[in-house]
Amino acid sequence: MFLTMEKLRILLAKGRIYESVYELLSDVGITMHLPDRTYFPLTNQKDLSFQVVKPQIVGALLAAGRADVGFSGKDWVYENGVQEQVEEVMDLGFDPVRIVAAIPDGQSLDEILSKPVTIATEYQNLSTKWAASRRIQATIFRTWGTSEGFVQDRPESIAQILIDNTSTGSSLHANHLQITDTLMESSTRLYASKAAMRDPDKSKKIMELKMLFEAVLAARDRVMLEMNVASDKFDALVKGLPSMKSPTVSPLFGGDGYAVKIAVKKGDVPTLLPRLQSLGATDIVEYELRKVML
Repeated sequence: MFLTMEKLRILLAKGRIYESVYELLSDVGITMHLPDRTYFPLTNQKDLSFQVVKPQIVGALLAAGRADVGFSGKDWVYENGVQEQVEEVMDLGFDPVRIVAAIPDGQSLDEILSKPVTIATEYQNLSTKWAASRRIQATIFRTWGTSEGFVQDRPESIAQILIDNTSTGSSLHANHLQITDTLMESSTRLYASKAAMRDPDKSKKIMELKMLFEAVLAARDRVMLEMNVASDKFDALVKGLPSMKSPTVSPLFGGDGYAVKIAVKKGDVPTLLPRLQSLGATDIVEYELRKVML
C-alpha cells in the first residue's frame, strides 16, 4: 500500500493578481480551468488544489492554516497584521505599487494636520499605524474600491487625506492629488503557512514550485543567441561575449569554424547584435527561452 501526499492547497487572489499568476503557472506547465460560477479551478496536477478568494484575505487564511500557500500583495499581508504568522517564499515582482498618503494639490500637509482630519482608505490598519506614528488625530473612513473622490479641495469633502496604492501616480494626478508620504512598497509575493513549511512533503513541494517560478521568471528576461564564427575570429568573439556562465561552443562540420550559443538579457540585444557582427559573427539567430535554471 502506497501513501500519497495530501494535496497542496493553493489560494489564488481574484482580479489583477489572478491574471499574472495564471500566466506564470501556465508557463511552468500547470494548466487551470475555472468553470463558470465556481471558485475552484480544475488543474492537470493531481497533487495541487486551487481556490480563488479575495486578495485582501489570502494572508489571513494562510495565517489561520486554512491553506498551504497563496499569492498575495505584501500590502494586504501587512494590513492584516499577519506578516509574522506566514512565511514569504519569494517576491514574484508582479504589480509593484506604493502605499501612499495624498492630499489635494496646493494644500500643505502641516496645515491639514493642524486640526482633526478624516483619512479615506481601504487600508484601515496601515492608516491607523501611520496616523499614530505621525501623532495625527484622525478618523479612518473605510472606502470600498476607488477612493480618490473622497478627498477633494472643497469644504464638503468627506476626507482630507487619502491613503491608497499607486503604481504610476497618474490616477492621483488626474484627481488633483499630490503624494506627501510613502507608507510601504508592495508587489505580488508567494506566501506559505507556517504549518505547511513544517511539513516535509509540503515544504519540498513548495520549494519545487519556487524553483520552477524562478526558472520561468529568469527566462522572461533573457533570450538565446546562436551564431557561427570563423576559426580565425573565434577568440576575439568569445572575449566579447556576455554570458550567464560561459558560451556553448561546438565545431562546425568541415572544421570551418564554430557554432556558439549564449543566453543574454533582452535589454542587451540592441547593442550586442551589431557588436557581434563586427567581431565576425554570422548567421545570428535569436529565440525566446521558456525556463532558465541558474
